[in-house]
Amino acid sequence: MTTPATRSGTGQPAELFFEDLVPGLTVDLGVVTVDGDEMVAFARRFDPQWYHVDTDLAGESRHGGLIASGFYTVSLFMRAYVDHLLSRAAADASPGLEELRWLAPVRAGDRLAVRVDVMGARPSTARPGLGTVSLTGTMLRLGPDDRPEQEVLRTRFRGWFAARPTEAEPAGTAEPAGTAEPAGPAEPAEPSGPADPPEADLPEADRPDHGPTGADQPASDPAETDPAETRPAETSPDGPEQPEGGPAKAEPHD
Repeated sequence: MTTPATRSGTGQPAELFFEDLVPGLTVDLGVVTVDGDEMVAFARRFDPQWYHVDTDLAGESRHGGLIASGFYTVSLFMRAYVDHLLSRAAADASPGLEELRWLAPVRAGDRLAVRVDVMGARPSTARPGLGTVSLTGTMLRLGPDDRPEQEVLRTRFRGWFAARPTEAEPAGTAEPAGTAEPAGPAEPAEPSGPADPPEADLPEADRPDHGPTGADQPASDPAETDPAETRPAETSPDGPEQPEGGPAKAEPHD
């Protein structure tokens, strides 16, 4: 039987698993360009501080203009992480962040290179079948020549990822001991002796709980019958044996 497909973070069949996310691996998450309208709309909805939303005040300040909310910047990181890694990986959930730092202002029109580095990986002790991966995410502002100019965001966090599934061995591939080979039509049953119970021709491994217990065993099952109870009385050339100490039967004479 084939194990059902493990889903990626976006619901598609996964192609990357815990075993693939080895320490030292770097995953390029692409380049994102900061949209000015989206940046301000986010700030108005979630972080309406003046240097995020008021063009005039921000222009007169030491910032020299509007800067992005840090939570908008980390949202851009999250989207790149989903698009370029979680959409392919057997991601489960995240137990949280250890670090989130905004290292430099982000502005409309900035081009940010995004990447994630695998720092550590170990099987989860709380969730069997999952592994805990420690990751560092970074965003770097690119210059006109596409060279990194400045790191603007760094975050350290952990994620749970499913281990690569193993295919179960198809049923019936290993023949249980004692299984009869299908060598033609079954021979007719012996005329003498009790009939076999219905399950007597099944291998032990196919019986529920490895066969009936003593309480469930049919009384006529040969396996549970004392041979002495079914064997005819032994005879001697002179006739049947007599009970010990009983009267001797008279022998007829010619």
